[in-house]
Amino acid sequence: MNDWQRKSPLEWEIYVNKMVKVAVIEKHEYEGWVLTIDPVSASIVLATFLENEKVSISVVLGHAVQEVEILKEGDDEMKQRLSCIFAPEESKAYSPEELEKRKNDLKTWLETNHVPVTEQGESGRTLCVVGVLTIDPPYGPEECSSSNEIILSRVQGLIQRFLEERQ
Repeated sequence: MNDWQRKSPLEWEIYVNKMVKVAVIEKHEYEGWVLTIDPVSASIVLATFLENEKVSISVVLGHAVQEVEILKEGDDEMKQRLSCIFAPEESKAYSPEELEKRKNDLKTWLETNHVPVTEQGESGRTLCVVGVLTIDPPYGPEECSSSNEIILSRVQGLIQRFLEERQ
């Protein structure tokens, strides 16, 4: 086990969102932005930004790491870019006002289609349909949860139709 593998996750955390140079056995070197470090294998996941907004992902296996040198600190914009690499295309951050509007628009649309819906939770952020299905922010089909598969499928279909009509 090498020195890198002996580090704790708290020690590895200082490398996340930073540009590093990783020296490995046989005098090879890798450079990139640290996305994460696997706490089990000590492997480093590096991102390199190419032209055309494309990203190259490399994994440097923990047992091969000899030295890691921080080259550059990541600013807020870089941290945001790195955090979005594995996020789905349609996923985006919504402001509290946008979430409230999405919730109210969906609630109104469901009520217009004779689907009984209430708000629940401390802040009323979760919509509840017929008492057996919940819809969490940002109020898309993927955020529906129910043990009744028939109701789940039908309400997801309704929400999908609602989103398509809004575009």
